[in-house]
Amino acid sequence: MQENRTIPKVEGKSQTANMIREGYQFFRNRRKGLQSNIFETHVLGEKVICLSGEKAAELFYDTEKFIRKGAMPKRFQETLTGEGGVQSLDGAAHQHRKEAFMSLMSADKINQLKEMARGQWERKLSDFEKQQEVNVYKEAQELLLRLACQWAGVPLKEKEVQEKKEAIIQLFESPVTLGYKQWKAKKARQVLETWLGGLIKSVRKGDLIPFEGTAMKVFAFHRDENNELLKERIAAVEVLNIIRPIVAISIYIAFEVHAIIQHPQEHKRLASGDEKDLQDFVQEVRRLYPFFPFNAARVKKDFTWEGYAFKKGTLTMLDFYGTNHDPSIWNNPEVFNPMRFKEEPITPYNLIPQGGGEFVLNHRCAGEWATIEVMKVSLDYFANRMTFDVPKQDLSYSLVDIPSIPKSKIILKNVKRKNY
Repeated sequence: MQENRTIPKVEGKSQTANMIREGYQFFRNRRKGLQSNIFETHVLGEKVICLSGEKAAELFYDTEKFIRKGAMPKRFQETLTGEGGVQSLDGAAHQHRKEAFMSLMSADKINQLKEMARGQWERKLSDFEKQQEVNVYKEAQELLLRLACQWAGVPLKEKEVQEKKEAIIQLFESPVTLGYKQWKAKKARQVLETWLGGLIKSVRKGDLIPFEGTAMKVFAFHRDENNELLKERIAAVEVLNIIRPIVAISIYIAFEVHAIIQHPQEHKRLASGDEKDLQDFVQEVRRLYPFFPFNAARVKKDFTWEGYAFKKGTLTMLDFYGTNHDPSIWNNPEVFNPMRFKEEPITPYNLIPQGGGEFVLNHRCAGEWATIEVMKVSLDYFANRMTFDVPKQDLSYSLVDIPSIPKSKIILKNVKRKNY
């Protein structure tokens, strides 16, 4: 039997301000100082156990030991995830709702999404050729909003595009901010939920008829584990939980082009258009570049892990960024190297930019497959279907800002369609 061990503690009072100030480096800075992948601190007014690493991720996604109810800070629910959404559910309720999400991720539905993405990029590339300067991040946001609504069965009027885009961006660009920015993001979510709630009502009345298998159709008529229709607002939250993450892929697309610019040798490997090469490049972008920093859960019941005692109700956070950069998992983790996946296998717990574990039973992001496929289509366009010049700009990105985005948003000039 392993002897009882004391969880290393961060000295001092609340670390909330430090977490906001240090961003993605908050966990890593304390892990280095304490020489431990587990430590205890105080954040948002309560004791928190912080975890990092592959073994810790496997623990964190054990549904016998952790629950999500009451774990996500309210300000995150009010902006990023929505209140009452699948991320806040546990047990049978979570599995039942998650199955509805996974029904949208069938091979046929993902292939449909890829074809729609190609159509969107074809139109966007034609626009790029007419522009003196292309802002990759901003252009990707608009493209992905159109794609998300098309795939989800959400009618989007042309006059609504900019307004809805700006509102959705606020949800994922302001999750850990305070004050006016957080208030604006909260108001943006209310506006979006009202918009989608109205469309859900129209679907149920028969005034709007979305295609079978779309998010609008699935959640408008989804019944919970008690066989009751979801409230209109909750159905709207879940439709938005399809649209928002797709628009957020714009961050990854900016980083894909960043990687193409910064690593020309890896860019050359993509010339064949080989599916595995595209896949490895995308996975390395997801591993190396910062995305969502952590997730939270609460201890379901008292237990001991590796000699450390976890008490029921304790808030626990898993470090996504640190796990993706863990030198005990990845060779030279700060180096961009898509070839690593030929020797370093991906498991459900070592590459976790969007969460870990299994899709249905755990809280792994249901849209991870969709993210990867949209990224592959987008990468193929920038790497193989267009040429461009890269003007002088600030390509740096901060590990303090959450989310982190290249400072210049990635500016391209003289974009031309490649002639074959």
